[in-house]
Amino acid sequence: MKLHRHLGEAHLDTVLTEHDEATGKMRYLVGCPVCGLRYQHAVKPRYRDPRFLEEYKAEIALVAFDQLLYHLEDKHPIELRIVDSG
Repeated sequence: MKLHRHLGEAHLDTVLTEHDEATGKMRYLVGCPVCGLRYQHAVKPRYRDPRFLEEYKAEIALVAFDQLLYHLEDKHPIELRIVDSG
């Protein structure tokens, strides 16, 4: 949880959100600092209110950081010195 807290406090600006006014669709984007891959995923609020992205920016970012951490663990364990203890 300390890592999530750190990411949310220090790197919130690295998660971008977008709202397509024509379709009402929303998504978040987060980039890998190692390989540059940009992961994106739809944000599915109950309502199509564009303020949703700002109101829930921190929560959306935590989900995005989870995806980034999964990617880092899977694709860049050597660069991050992640050792499988199993």
